[in-house]
Amino acid sequence: MPLANTHSAYGTVSKSFHWLTALLILTLFPLGVIAENLPYDTGAQLARKAQLFSIHKSLGVIVFFVALARLLWSARQTHPGLLNADKRLEAFAAETVHFLLYLSLVLVPLSGWLHHAATEGFAPLLLPFGDNLPFVPKSEAVAHFFGAWHWVLTKVLLASLALHVAGAFKHHIVDKDSTLKRMWFGKPVSDQPPAGGHSLLPPIAAIVAYAGALVLASVMGLPKESHTQTAAPALEQVQSDWKVTEGSLTFDVIQFGAPVTGSFADWTAAIRFDEVPSDGSHGSVEVTIAITSATVGSVTKDALGAEFFDAATHPTAVFKADLLPAEAAGYLAEGTLTLKGTEMPLSLPFTLTLDGDTAQMQGQTTLDRRGFGIGPSYKDESTVGFGVDIKVSLTATRAP
Repeated sequence: MPLANTHSAYGTVSKSFHWLTALLILTLFPLGVIAENLPYDTGAQLARKAQLFSIHKSLGVIVFFVALARLLWSARQTHPGLLNADKRLEAFAAETVHFLLYLSLVLVPLSGWLHHAATEGFAPLLLPFGDNLPFVPKSEAVAHFFGAWHWVLTKVLLASLALHVAGAFKHHIVDKDSTLKRMWFGKPVSDQPPAGGHSLLPPIAAIVAYAGALVLASVMGLPKESHTQTAAPALEQVQSDWKVTEGSLTFDVIQFGAPVTGSFADWTAAIRFDEVPSDGSHGSVEVTIAITSATVGSVTKDALGAEFFDAATHPTAVFKADLLPAEAAGYLAEGTLTLKGTEMPLSLPFTLTLDGDTAQMQGQTTLDRRGFGIGPSYKDESTVGFGVDIKVSLTATRAP
């Protein structure tokens, strides 16, 4: 069998690309549906769901590269003539669907890859690359946008695939020609296509149709009210010797081997601090955190649920500590953290830079989520890590 195409037949390379793509697509669709509908109430269930999604995403990335290779090969090949070229409307429809498939095979996996790259954690790729992409930020809004692309374009792919398969069987059963046979391996078929070249109208029609689908997907992917950024917290409302003017409170945890970053948008700090210690203490701090203001990318809803933060029952967390000089350098906030109804001791080493009446603070510590009853069903650290890194950064000015 020849490797390259001829005017009447497809070569071995084109046939291999065709059936490899078909196998991958027919695996991806049911795999995605099954993974989407699996429960994840326990650690074992989450691990199973994430594993299937990881396989689905990884195969999608492979489809993307296979499709690119197929397009590059096809661009240099003779395109076999249509056996029904004399039926202009039917030929136009067949080639339009064919170009819709080509576009879908590139854009559907690409949109899924972009959605994955913008999403925090959950189901990493089983490939040595790709969890992060250049120019794609970790953003819920960006993930939502490309998620809408993936949803709409998947429907275009399904419709195109259904029409393509229906057309192939129509040729084989009704027309009884060799359209389907010449894409299979073995002895070359003898049917010769009628004279006539390929028209530019089908690719133009496919591009116009796809542009419409992208516009629809983009409109669906625009940020809704629930995705808009929450207002900055009114930190000055607490009584404090130091007024926090800006700051961030974030946490990092490893999920399925990939880091996931979360943050709290609403928290207050009542700070009493003196440069000169009295009785070995520089002062005290009380931080109140609105648990409901937490965002953890695509898993925010789950993080706020009863299994993890249980924000409905325990809407706030409180850290009370004395500010002590550290043994080596810097300072130490030594106290207790009350989270999810559990009080545990916590030490937070931090550095402090004073410039007149302005202070800049950076601190970091690690706690074990199990001590606070967070994620009790997730007993395997390979699903959700036990250690949670807490990072705090703030700028404060001395009150008059």
